[in-house]
Amino acid sequence: MGFAGAMVVAMTVDALLGWPDALFARVGHPVTWLGRLINILDVRFNRSIDPPGIRRIAGAVVALFVIGLSAGIGWSVQAALAFEWSRIVLLGILVWPLVALRSLYDYVAAVAQPLQSGDIATARAAVAHIVGRDPAALDEAGIARAAIESLAENASDGIVAPVFWGTLFGLPGIIGYKAINTLDSMIGHRTERHGSFGWAAARIDDFANLIPARLTGCLFMLVAGRPSDAMSCMVRDASRHRSINAGWPEAAMAGALGVRLSGPRIYHGSTADEPWLNEGARDPLAADIWQGLKLYVRAMVLLAGALAMMALA
Repeated sequence: MGFAGAMVVAMTVDALLGWPDALFARVGHPVTWLGRLINILDVRFNRSIDPPGIRRIAGAVVALFVIGLSAGIGWSVQAALAFEWSRIVLLGILVWPLVALRSLYDYVAAVAQPLQSGDIATARAAVAHIVGRDPAALDEAGIARAAIESLAENASDGIVAPVFWGTLFGLPGIIGYKAINTLDSMIGHRTERHGSFGWAAARIDDFANLIPARLTGCLFMLVAGRPSDAMSCMVRDASRHRSINAGWPEAAMAGALGVRLSGPRIYHGSTADEPWLNEGARDPLAADIWQGLKLYVRAMVLLAGALAMMALA
């Protein structure tokens, strides 16, 4: 119960303040701290001269070390707190940097604004901050798809998943999850360098997001104007996505907005022939990004409300 209340505090503070630029400039951010540690370990232990099996073992050890260290620090801090209401507020403040409600909205809105005014170049530059595909190859529909897909997926990875694990285990749960997610984003790629070393990080991330991804899809469905469309698209198309998790919130969002998402895209000059979600629907436009953001806000309010009820029960 105390953990649920702390998550509500964290979500509220982040929705109001985000992570201020002045604070970032002065102390950075916990995810950047994790990133530095992971980069050091990657450079030190991911050796190209080692065979794939050795690199896989080294990557697993690195992943477990980073996750264990992060969760251990969280446990040590939390152990010093008694779970009275004042401590719940303090825990919520500590958790605040790990819940990215405001920044996700701002990044996606920064794509929608120039796209709606016809400034394709600025929209491409903005969408390049949140997706890995080649922005130069994106037309208006491609930019809108990329923004909406990023919104849906990151609502799961950036808010619902950390809040889920934080509600279950408090500070060690949410810090441990952020370590998992950061490991996956940095080394969990199917590339020559990280295909073996990052294998364990990617598999752990898949497991950590199994429930949160499906929960995010259900949240989008519950707040959609057309919940039956969101549900049918999610049930039908989620498994078609290349990711075992990202397809759930993305398919729910596609059905809720009545647009098609995913599909072929270009990464570093190579075309990835991904299947469509909600195939046969129209392509999204800038206005659909705004509708997706409204859906996102309603879903986060629903999540915070459910957590508040748990805390008060």
